[in-house]
Amino acid sequence: MKQSLKLLLTLAVTLAFATRVSAQFDTPVKTSVTQKPVNGKADLVDLVFSFTIDQGWHVYGPDNSGGPTPMAIKFENIEGAQPEGALRLSPAPQRIMDPIFECEVTFVERQATATQRLKLKGGDWKAIGYLTYGACNDVNCMPPTTVEFDEKGSAKLKSETEQTSVPATAADEAALAPDKMEEAQPDKPTEGEIQDSNLVANNTALPLDGERSQGLWAPVIDELHALDDASDTSSRSLWGIFFLGVLGGLIALLTPCVWPIIPMTVSFFLKRSKDDNRKGIKDAILYGLSIVVIYVGLGLLVTLIWGPSSLNALSTNAIFNLFIFALLVVFAASFLGGFEITLPSSWSTKMDEKASSTTGLLSIFFMALTLVLVSFSCTGPIIGLLLVDMVTSGSVVAPTVGMLGFALALAAPFTLFAMFPTWLKSAPKSGNWMNVIKVVLGLVELAFALKFLSVADLAYGWRLLDRETFLCLWIMIFALMGFYLLGWIRLPHDEDEYDDEGNVVARQKIGVTRFLSALCVLAFALYMVPGLWGAPCKAVSAFAPPMWTQDFNLNTNTVEAVYTDYEQGFEAARRAGKPVMLDFTGFGCVNCRKMEAAVWPDARVKQLMTEDYVLVSLYVDDKTPLPEAVEVTEADSTVRKLRTVGDRWSYLQRLKFGAQTQPFYVLCDLDGHPLAGSYSYKEDIPAFISWLESGLKRFKTLKNK
Repeated sequence: MKQSLKLLLTLAVTLAFATRVSAQFDTPVKTSVTQKPVNGKADLVDLVFSFTIDQGWHVYGPDNSGGPTPMAIKFENIEGAQPEGALRLSPAPQRIMDPIFECEVTFVERQATATQRLKLKGGDWKAIGYLTYGACNDVNCMPPTTVEFDEKGSAKLKSETEQTSVPATAADEAALAPDKMEEAQPDKPTEGEIQDSNLVANNTALPLDGERSQGLWAPVIDELHALDDASDTSSRSLWGIFFLGVLGGLIALLTPCVWPIIPMTVSFFLKRSKDDNRKGIKDAILYGLSIVVIYVGLGLLVTLIWGPSSLNALSTNAIFNLFIFALLVVFAASFLGGFEITLPSSWSTKMDEKASSTTGLLSIFFMALTLVLVSFSCTGPIIGLLLVDMVTSGSVVAPTVGMLGFALALAAPFTLFAMFPTWLKSAPKSGNWMNVIKVVLGLVELAFALKFLSVADLAYGWRLLDRETFLCLWIMIFALMGFYLLGWIRLPHDEDEYDDEGNVVARQKIGVTRFLSALCVLAFALYMVPGLWGAPCKAVSAFAPPMWTQDFNLNTNTVEAVYTDYEQGFEAARRAGKPVMLDFTGFGCVNCRKMEAAVWPDARVKQLMTEDYVLVSLYVDDKTPLPEAVEVTEADSTVRKLRTVGDRWSYLQRLKFGAQTQPFYVLCDLDGHPLAGSYSYKEDIPAFISWLESGLKRFKTLKNK
């Protein structure tokens, strides 16, 4: 008993700690540069860039175009050598069709190297320049980051005859094969990155070292962190997963496979203890804890099978999404009465025999395992849906946390009814209402299955499930759900009702709860209808395909910044007497576009951003070159050169606010001091409005002093 309680307490402490862990300014990608001689080739040397990438992040490869920032190398000064071929990544990068960028992208994760081969001319050589790369996770993107290098050496070449007699290794021949080589190209501004010439002129003014401690560039990291703590903007995603698991457990309780077992199990424990009620309660508690251990173990098993480095990639893997689509359709068909998914009966029989032949805690554990196996036909589809959502969340501990919530909700009634047996008399009796829950859940799983099919459809470019097609199917699914709740549709497992003479009642009686549920479901179906003409339908925007897949779109409600220059934006704010909203964004930032599509068009948000604030959007991947490179020293003493407008805004974000991911929003007064905590990617309109209003209120208070 004590050991079980210790396990439960440990899991709870782990959950609480995990929700507080954050690293806003920790660099998710660590890099180093070395030079490496090529075996048997005195006239060749490799520049090797090593990457150590945090879990959940990925670095894009050199052959991306039109999408995220590609990896590229730039030589500012090279003497006694010349580039030989293009950058080579190891291991081979993953390649997927990205539905957001609408193009194929390549990326590497965890540990990787990028190698640039140099052909030496003989004698002393040197190579000075930088490597540029982009990195993202599911929430944020880093600005284009540079890795400086200044390598030199001396090459003593053999005579031409001697040199050609040395055979190249198979690896060298493969690496230098003509069909795998590309010439390294300098960065070119992509479409949409050319800024207004007046703004570009203002972008050339970078504060000198002595001026960075004052004025608009003065660091306000401590102020911002204090406001972040005060507004408690820490992530609660794990708590959300936990409560999602609890909800799944409560739904599983109300299915025909679990609810009827509760009174039988509780009665068994009470009779087993005879007159010792305390022993019966103790056994019921151990039974509940055994259920928790089994399901938490399942969550841990899922993490071990997929591996921490794979969880994040699954959400965009087309084959995985097709598999999950098919799996959820099978689960839905089972819940709708097509067939039952059951585990081999020999498993439950064997566990039952183990429970009968053993005593003490082991006997109770096998009883709990028997319940898990017997109830699988109802709990399996629910667990499957929950685990899919948890695995694709990108969090390593999500499956364990979610299964903890599921198990606690499922196990609690067994313990509570054992402690208070009289409650069983007032508990709802088994009946057709449990089948109604199964059918509703089956239709919900069918709707969610379309989400995973949509991801694969976008990845392969089939265009079978455009936004309006997706919405039509959802409208029909939820309309049918409403008709079923009203009793207009019957499915195989629905029980007939009889009158006093034994005749089947033609019309089912619908209770108030079921009627109101049907009303809500049908209202939701009607809510989605305007989406067929381009309405945002924000409640389903996270599930539906992106707006660009819609053929007929009347939505023109967008918010765009007037200013894309930091100093110019503050100058306009001083003239207008309004606070500033800084939007650190990027042309290739996926979640920036999501916020702009799902949150900014809201009427109240749009009013606050356009009428009460001066919006300044700073693109950290703007490749418009500065007149000349500027050398700066970072907070960690790293010397970096700023070559583009995007470099300048990225440096501003790090220097002033201690952050480097996008989207990143800050509300500032006219002197550049923060008015509220920072805001990042979170599609929560009420929270965004509250954040904007809090900054405006503070600005007015300071102005009146």
